[in-house]
Amino acid sequence: MPTLIRAMVMHTPANPFQSDDAFEAFADGAVVFEGNVILACGAYDNVRRAYPQAELLDERGAYLLPGFVDTHVHFPQLTVIGAMGLQLLEWLKQRTLPAEAALSSVPAAEAAAEVFLERLAANGTTTAMVFGSHLFDAQDAFFRKASSSGLRITSGLVLGDRNLIAELETSVERAREESEALISLYHGLGQLRYAVTPRFSIACSVPLLNACGELLNSSSDLYFQTHINENTEEVALAQRLFPESRDYFGTYEAHGLASKRSVFAHNLHVSDSELTRMGACGCSVAHCPSSNAFLGSGGFSMTRHLQHDVRFGLGCDVGAGAGFSLLNESLRAYETQMLREDGYRLSPKHLLYLSGAAGAKVMGLADRIGDFSPGKEADFVLIRPPHDSTLRAVLNGVLERTNCCEAALGVLFTLAREESVAATYVSGRRIYGHNQN
Repeated sequence: MPTLIRAMVMHTPANPFQSDDAFEAFADGAVVFEGNVILACGAYDNVRRAYPQAELLDERGAYLLPGFVDTHVHFPQLTVIGAMGLQLLEWLKQRTLPAEAALSSVPAAEAAAEVFLERLAANGTTTAMVFGSHLFDAQDAFFRKASSSGLRITSGLVLGDRNLIAELETSVERAREESEALISLYHGLGQLRYAVTPRFSIACSVPLLNACGELLNSSSDLYFQTHINENTEEVALAQRLFPESRDYFGTYEAHGLASKRSVFAHNLHVSDSELTRMGACGCSVAHCPSSNAFLGSGGFSMTRHLQHDVRFGLGCDVGAGAGFSLLNESLRAYETQMLREDGYRLSPKHLLYLSGAAGAKVMGLADRIGDFSPGKEADFVLIRPPHDSTLRAVLNGVLERTNCCEAALGVLFTLAREESVAATYVSGRRIYGHNQN
């Protein structure tokens, strides 16, 4: 039997960066799904007439949005959140790499994976591209836990053979063998996919980057993720370590790692030449605004990425980021652009697109998720303002004054966080939820 959810419904069936008609909203709306497939989206009265037999979930007073898609987050870094006062390379050396090495036991890795996956779902994230662990047993534990979480997860063993700490460095041979073993076990298992994951080129020798290229190109449906152009000191180090490369992007490009399946995190200090080549290759970028600010790395030139046709979505980048909430990341993206001289003036509909549909495109899932178009899979987040919250008071005032869905959406991105997420659905199955008044 179909299920009908009644709520204020908002989604972006088209790209608001390209179309003025991309935003669709229904103050009294409904989405109907059966199994894992969306059947209809529209005004409640119309949808109810078309599906009178559907089971009703009456969520009036709540807001139904497409599931959030996180394009960059680190599984082993939960305990690093809030490690203040350092920029990227020192932050890695002093705080992050030791924390990642601490997941050397399977029980520790399993416990960390459970909390990590729970927090993604609790924040309305239905799909994530996850930087995994350098340690095979920890990454195996993560995939096992992810396979039963219900989430759509793309992840991979993190690789590096220099400029890390000894406990996390590998060899080319071991990197290849362990990656191949994990691919054979987990790629395509349920909602899991594998991403070849060198930490960044400054942690990799040329032979290891060659091995990454060979792994990526061994199958047409594997993904690739790494970091690029995050910090000026990091960019300078890449230039010293790879003097034959024209720029940071070239350190990946030369090894067959630049394609439509490649996702590069950050990309703040990027040249026009790099953007031109990234656009031509179909590469994507994970924009991580709270992390960029927390580490003092810089601001994201959204306008230039749009001009060069380089796709981007949002990433919370735990543990440099300020938590798992893509509602928060959307607000940080908005604020960053407001402060930049070349900033793109984002509206609530842009933020809705960036939090879901844009990430779906980055991860090659736009034909399956990202909006409520019939035929797509039923990934939703239901937001209900907590009783006696500032969020509820502001929304009540806004809707009494304007009854404007987009104005309400702006309030959600500004004030709603984890405590407002009432339920998270993936493929029509509720994977997270609690009762709220």
